Amino acid sequence: MQQLKNSKEPILNQQTIGLIGAGGHSKVIQDLIFAHPDYSLCVVLDDQFEEAVTQNGILYGPISMSEQLSEDMPHTKWLIAIGQNEIRQKVKKRLSFEQMAFATLIHPAAVISPSAVIGNGCVVMARAVVQPDVVIGEHAIINTGSVVEHDCLLASFVHLSPGAVLTGCVSICEGAHIGAGAVVTPGISIGSWAVIGAGAAVTRDIREQKVAVGVPAIEIKDRREGGKS
Repeated sequence: MQQLKNSKEPILNQQTIGLIGAGGHSKVIQDLIFAHPDYSLCVVLDDQFEEAVTQNGILYGPISMSEQLSEDMPHTKWLIAIGQNEIRQKVKKRLSFEQMAFATLIHPAAVISPSAVIGNGCVVMARAVVQPDVVIGEHAIINTGSVVEHDCLLASFVHLSPGAVLTGCVSICEGAHIGAGAVVTPGISIGSWAVIGAGAAVTRDIREQKVAVGVPAIEIKDRREGGKS
């Protein structure tokens, strides 16, 4: 029997989870936790909350509570439930947690190869597929229905949007964002903090910090230079 949203106590032997972030992406992760028989949500921290309040057995409060809570609840695992890569990285730097304090959350409807390696702080959503010998860094998001084929390498703080497909041997560098429904063809490298537009077909390497769109995808601007390509 899995944890229900209105339950006040975790089921015996469930892993308690604390989330940093209470926006839209956090809502999806909360549903993942409620759907998983091994997880129990106990804390949601976000700076929209000015003070601590408990509702339905879940503690809500500002992020400044995180250090004390990590000491009070040493067995709780944490996840930064923020979709934007840059903000997720900034929040990670703000927290005092050891890396091992972060959870790796995998939806029960995801398909993960036994040979895949997924770092701490990652989340893999429903119907996502991660194939053999994939390596994923820390604090990455593998969103709903996305596919990571064999031998892909994803660095930390990457975000694959819903329905994105990485075919075999693709390399995604730190902080890159692959838009919904985009396809990256075999052997392609996506540079750090690049953005691939929704529905794009990437058939050649994309440089760091570039925005690329279209079929085939072309670089249209540099994120560091006010849109200059």
